[in-house]
Amino acid sequence: MESCTTSDAATEIVILLHGLCRTPRSMAPLEKHLSARGYQVRNIAYPSRHLPIHRLSEDYLVPVVQKCATPEITRIHFVTHSMGGILVRDYFAHHDALKPGRVVMLGPPNQGSEVVDALRTLGLFHKLNGPAGSELGTGPDSTPNRLGPVRFPLGIIAGDRSINWINSGLMIRGANDGKVSVERTKIGGMTDHVVVHATHPLLMRNRNVMAQVVAFLKTGSFSAPR
Repeated sequence: MESCTTSDAATEIVILLHGLCRTPRSMAPLEKHLSARGYQVRNIAYPSRHLPIHRLSEDYLVPVVQKCATPEITRIHFVTHSMGGILVRDYFAHHDALKPGRVVMLGPPNQGSEVVDALRTLGLFHKLNGPAGSELGTGPDSTPNRLGPVRFPLGIIAGDRSINWINSGLMIRGANDGKVSVERTKIGGMTDHVVVHATHPLLMRNRNVMAQVVAFLKTGSFSAPR
């Protein structure tokens, strides 16, 4: 894997992590947006459907962070979609921050998802989502809930628009984005939280979301209007 290098325009790096069953292509609009504002960006690919969450974090996130922690870099930030946020929480649960920066999570199942509770016993669910997907339930033993509160600067952006009436109408309680309820995106220790009118699959393409991501990376809080 190539190492991260600096340029005159940026001494801060943003590591992007896509969600379950997605690829770096899903984060490309955010990559372009952040690059245009002077950040170096690493848009990581990882096999989200084939390994448990801790293995994904150790095998694919840790090496990138280590390579990005060069003397020229001042801060390493993270911006994640969905399960990518749980990988970052796992990383910080087992490693000290290198070049401490800020974290923004888009639609993270920080307290798990009722959709996983309802479907994970089905063989097709495991085939499509792999071992990591089965870890994202709402029970006390699920990986998101076992990881506990965060101890790093964290801004969370939740969506409240759904195009999946089955998930939203039958499985998820309260306002939600079709995959995760607004309430279950929250986590103890978070710095800021904002709700946008967007669906789970398209959060990272929403212009308001992109503006809020930049605001948090720069200031440590989201901007108004929300």
